[in-house]
Amino acid sequence: MTDDPRWLDDGEMRAWRAYVIASELLRKQLNRELQEGHGLALADYEVLVRLSECDGGRMRMAQLAGEVASSKSRLSHQIARMETAGLVRRVECGDDARGVFAEVTDAGRARLDETAPTHVAGVRAHLIDLLGASDQQALADIFERVLSHLGHPA
Repeated sequence: MTDDPRWLDDGEMRAWRAYVIASELLRKQLNRELQEGHGLALADYEVLVRLSECDGGRMRMAQLAGEVASSKSRLSHQIARMETAGLVRRVECGDDARGVFAEVTDAGRARLDETAPTHVAGVRAHLIDLLGASDQQALADIFERVLSHLGHPA
């Protein structure tokens, strides 16, 4: 038998619903701005960012999937599309025959340089500049705690 559920009270429901709707609308808005301004999806932008931050601009596919909160299968299809566009390439992992790296190309770096100002302007306008420093700290603390609880390194 299961225990009775701990239903959300009005304040908890308000917080939950605000998070769900706002986070979804924020991602859609940021995606729309990148798509309309540059023809690049937010998900592809996030892959380019993660790869560009790594030594040599490459990361194991399995690790990259975790970094962008995607399944390995979905990421594989996404990387295939991005390869066709010339933004990334797959590179065999020399010490592990089963391992594959995703690596950002020069064209991918150029695309990132082109799109980053649009993205950061959107993040500022639609989130960061709406918050004070203490709100930003609280937001980071809250979601780092959630990430840790879900087993994802912050």
